[in-house]
Amino acid sequence: MFPTRCSAAVCHPRPVPWRADGRRPSRGVTLVELLVVIAIIGILVALLLPAIQAAREAARRAQCQNNVRQIGLALHEHHAAFGYLPSGWVADNPAGHPGWAWAMLILPYLEQGNLLPNDRPPGRAVGHPANRRLRETPIPTYLCPADPSPEVFTLHERGPHGPNAAAAAAQRVQPNANRGPAMFHVARANYTGVFGILVIEQTPSTGDGTFFHNSRIRFADIRDGLSNTVIVGERSSRLDSPTWVASVPGAHRAMARVVGRSDRVPNDVLGDFSDFSSHHVFGANFLLGDGAVKMISDEVDPDVYHAWATRAGGEPVMPPD
Repeated sequence: MFPTRCSAAVCHPRPVPWRADGRRPSRGVTLVELLVVIAIIGILVALLLPAIQAAREAARRAQCQNNVRQIGLALHEHHAAFGYLPSGWVADNPAGHPGWAWAMLILPYLEQGNLLPNDRPPGRAVGHPANRRLRETPIPTYLCPADPSPEVFTLHERGPHGPNAAAAAAQRVQPNANRGPAMFHVARANYTGVFGILVIEQTPSTGDGTFFHNSRIRFADIRDGLSNTVIVGERSSRLDSPTWVASVPGAHRAMARVVGRSDRVPNDVLGDFSDFSSHHVFGANFLLGDGAVKMISDEVDPDVYHAWATRAGGEPVMPPD
């Protein structure tokens, strides 16, 4: 039926223009067709997004593992130079001065020695103005790309109740419980030395792992075998921020900021700030004594996980491939 053209007196049919090839001209896209196209595009995007996210996570995990590997090389170079691994933290007493941590002591082997003053380790207190550049400089090798937390954070004093067993247990519910006034800024880290399975605040100088107060562990002291013992583990900033700088005297959870405890499996929902964790899926990255890097699943058997964390427990259990 032809469309019509009407005047005041008579109504005439309006001829429809035809294409040169004799076919009827195509009409515009209808609303239904547009909605169908949009729906198809939405489905394709929904299918692609998980693949993109998986690729990004794989890249972040690979970068994280490379960071851990670089730390392992630096630790081996320190051991070759001095005959032992650096101390978990260096201080006149477990909670005393200066408190410089193991990760600060290996900066020269990570090509970061320019941050250090002439006296190594620095003789001044961590909070001294002369050490500001040292303590506030983020080290890319110490940062996991999957952790979105700020690279520099404010350190707070220990609260009136102090870091005892009861206070440590309270961290699982209130990460900032017993925290006092602000002190100064320090750089964040995502890798801490393995203290073992004992409570850090109760036995700071006798950890059954590799790093503790004034420790000087030799490879020969790791009697369970270098390939059977984890010495550095990944820590996220979900509950609070670890640091590579120091166990700062008087700071809130000072010791647990530079060493970690393998009491609970990685990413345990009831985990304490001192436990190992990550923003990766299904586990966290660890460094073995022989320099290998492994991701340990958060579904690992707790007894096996404890065996990997001790240096001389007599349980030579091989980590996963």
